[in-house]
Amino acid sequence: MNDTDKPKFRRVMLKISGEALMGDLGFGLHPPTVQRIAREVKSVQDLGVEICMVIGGGNIFRGLQGSAQGMERTTADYMGMLATVMNALAMQSALEALGVFTRVISAIPMDQVCEPYIRRRAVRHLEKKRVCIFAAGTGNPYFTTDTAATLRANEMSCEAIFKGTKVDGVYDKDPKKFPDAKRYDRVSYDEVLQKHLGVMDASAIALARDNHLPIIVFSLDEPGGFRGILAGKGTYTTVSQ
Repeated sequence: MNDTDKPKFRRVMLKISGEALMGDLGFGLHPPTVQRIAREVKSVQDLGVEICMVIGGGNIFRGLQGSAQGMERTTADYMGMLATVMNALAMQSALEALGVFTRVISAIPMDQVCEPYIRRRAVRHLEKKRVCIFAAGTGNPYFTTDTAATLRANEMSCEAIFKGTKVDGVYDKDPKKFPDAKRYDRVSYDEVLQKHLGVMDASAIALARDNHLPIIVFSLDEPGGFRGILAGKGTYTTVSQ
């Protein structure tokens, strides 16, 4: 990479779903997939970009599904938050195996396995070029990990949220079901909300909009995609004003 290919952003938030860690499994963690994503993160950090991460917990437990099956919603959501801690620890292990210094920072204190969330300390970790993985959502039930990612991205002064998905951007309908689905290069926050485009939940989109934080939706299955976008290449959709 030459000097003309300097990354577009200095500090970013990478948000991925828990399902992204499953690989071809129907449940849980697929270690080779976790390792592949860790290599992607390392390749971006090698560009000099400071990286925050939030990983969902849907591969282990979903609060909404638990409450739909008769479990009390608050309890189900806390169980979902604990699932995100397990995913964060798995990603930390994969990153540290590659020589990337990583901190798991939890909104629910559990000192034996990770740090509690203290904003100034987290900012210091980023300045020291450590990857910060924010776990346990916001620490509150009724909020998704999408909202947690947007909240932490704002608190950490990230310049963009990178939302890694199964498809290479935002479409007007599901491209896996409809061959004529149209991909947007750029879409506004309000359009995402009005057309229910499913980028993130409504509270996360509103929080990003109110703080002028762009969301870049790209395919996590595309090798080198994360690094490529930071160098101004690749296929993606930008959600902004």
